[in-house]
Amino acid sequence: MADRNLRLYRREFLAGLGATALAPALPAIAAAQARPSLALQAKDGVIALRAGAPETPIWTLGGPASGTALRFRRGETLEVALANALPVPTATSWRGIDGVPAAEPLAARAPLPSGAKETLVIPLRHAGTFLCDVRLLGDGQARPSGARALIVSESEPVAVDRDEVLLIEDWRLRPDGTAIAPGMDPEGTAPIYTLNGRTAFELSAFGNERLRLRFINGSQRTVLAVKLENHDLRVMAIDGQPSEPFLARNGALVLAPGGRVDAFVETRTTSSIVLHDGKQAHPIGTLAISGYVERRAPRMPAPALPSNGLPDRLDLKSAARIDLALGGPPADWVTPANFVNSAAPVFRAKAGRVVVLALTNRAELATVFHLHGHHFRLLDRLDDGWKPFWLDTLAIEPGQTQRIAFLAEYAGRWLMESVATDWAAPRLVRWYSVE
Repeated sequence: MADRNLRLYRREFLAGLGATALAPALPAIAAAQARPSLALQAKDGVIALRAGAPETPIWTLGGPASGTALRFRRGETLEVALANALPVPTATSWRGIDGVPAAEPLAARAPLPSGAKETLVIPLRHAGTFLCDVRLLGDGQARPSGARALIVSESEPVAVDRDEVLLIEDWRLRPDGTAIAPGMDPEGTAPIYTLNGRTAFELSAFGNERLRLRFINGSQRTVLAVKLENHDLRVMAIDGQPSEPFLARNGALVLAPGGRVDAFVETRTTSSIVLHDGKQAHPIGTLAISGYVERRAPRMPAPALPSNGLPDRLDLKSAARIDLALGGPPADWVTPANFVNSAAPVFRAKAGRVVVLALTNRAELATVFHLHGHHFRLLDRLDDGWKPFWLDTLAIEPGQTQRIAFLAEYAGRWLMESVATDWAAPRLVRWYSVE
């Protein structure tokens, strides 16, 4: 089913698209069990959003080498210690990490109170590009918070010269230099975009290098188009899962909030990294070329990335089918702060069964849907096939219905998120059960 004309797939995809001071004994325990450890702390921080002006207070997820990607290897089991130094409860999300019910925020783990600590174990079954943040309860809070990239490398070697993370985030800045959290009226604020925490980022490289660029839309509400001028971007993975390789249409990637795309690029010349937020273009960085790598022969196109073992086929004929409305009156959708475990799930599925969700956006704006616990296929209009990539996040235009399918592989209680592409729109959640 994935052998259809890739031009159609590409067009539809691009058009449709987002604490070292804690647990002192944890590293020793992890080392004894041959497990990597990770200590994180939700805490106060700052970011430079205005040239020549004081830094802006925000909340951060600090840890080893704060501001850089957290890197591990597929097959490792990660021991995580989290401390909450914020004045409010917090909940940590691990976007794209499938099948870890004990780490699922709200549905399995209550928010972490101010001043508290917790530990959890996360098996890293899949290689890919993931995202860690404490934004689930972030609407309307005193400060906005940043996100951290989490990279899990493949067991097999990948034919690239360098592997770079490009984490894009958006902020809404008042004239006095303070930033507001999402879920609040942005009137009187200006949008500011950062790339790897900077308003002007430079990535140095040689010409004729093959770079793996892990683009992450870490924005709160905005669907972004990203382009590396004068270069072709070969899409290799989407939302942390390998795809059939294809060239991005017109060299641009479209990412929903929280969406990730791994693209390979053969470097040519110094170029701008430009994003478009639906209103205007914003240069946010530069690929700076100095010198060239001599190669005896042109490189062949890179093969597909190694599979993470997701199923090649889905049995749609016997699938459980559920209609789910997004946008409009919240109905059974609630804000994360009002989520209770006693609420009825959207559906219950037996482990091993395929589930098809028909997602209808009743809002007047594009709405972003995010599925926890599992990745899904985007189905063709007639349900006779699917696109050759996996997703965990999907932006749906007003009035549209999109159908997605996934194998309910992991037993547990899992969240679903929905949010309109408007800074003031509330993040909403429901949950589903795999038994």
